[in-house]
Amino acid sequence: MSAAAVPPRILYVTDLAYQARGRRYCDEDILFSTRLRRDFTVATCHPADAARLMGDFDAVVVRNSGPVIHYREQYEAFRDRALADGVRVYNPLTGRGDMAGKQYLVELSDAGLPVIPTVDRVADLGRLPDADEYVLKPKDGADSIGMRFVPRDGLADLGGSAGGLGDVLVQPRIPFSYEVSFYFVDHDFQYALYAPDPERRWQLVPYEAKAVDLDFAGKFIDWNTLDHGIQRVDACRAPDGELLLVELEDLNPFLSLELLDETARDAFIARTVVSLRALLSRPDGRRPRPRGVDR
Repeated sequence: MSAAAVPPRILYVTDLAYQARGRRYCDEDILFSTRLRRDFTVATCHPADAARLMGDFDAVVVRNSGPVIHYREQYEAFRDRALADGVRVYNPLTGRGDMAGKQYLVELSDAGLPVIPTVDRVADLGRLPDADEYVLKPKDGADSIGMRFVPRDGLADLGGSAGGLGDVLVQPRIPFSYEVSFYFVDHDFQYALYAPDPERRWQLVPYEAKAVDLDFAGKFIDWNTLDHGIQRVDACRAPDGELLLVELEDLNPFLSLELLDETARDAFIARTVVSLRALLSRPDGRRPRPRGVDR
């Protein structure tokens, strides 16, 4: 086989042992990485090892790697080195959503986009709509880690330096009808799933997305400006019937592939392969350094 025919080498980053509530990361990533092996040479590694290993690969695919707060130092080392060396990372490390923390929810709220009203300053608490309870979310949180609820009169006890709220965001607790997730590869919609019971976030069933739903989700995909990658737009159906953004997951969104029929699952993976090949063809990446050579 000629060198030109050698499949591109992919480092697939996942934490197969992470125990996610209501989801089995390991099953999804075993399926996904196995299917990618039809088109690429694939090796899997834990996120804490990615910075050390990625130099031997043509691209790094970050999948179900778990909340970054569990390996913050290693993630920062991976991110810094990947950016400095021009490593092709999928998703690219330029995401403006959860990849960069949850500050974007404040920015989107300030811009008047359809997102749950969000503030991070004491002076702005009065801008939030009345609610029986409010949600406090860490700006670097994930998987509901660190999230807590306070009653309306508890807002008066919040405060921080320079009028800020520290590293937390505040939102009203919305009595939504259900949550729904829209899944995209690059800017192309793939499928939607929703949780009919608000108390069971990960008991999902297929959702038939209407044109107005896709217009809603597409606003945030366009805002994020990622040319390549997998993104999940999480929303809730508010009491007035409108969709509001809950989260734009652009780092390592769980895909619930096991809930798709075979045709939809095959189509999603095939579209991801096309996206990965497009990323690999970009001239601004760099070839992996020779094996055995470190810096």
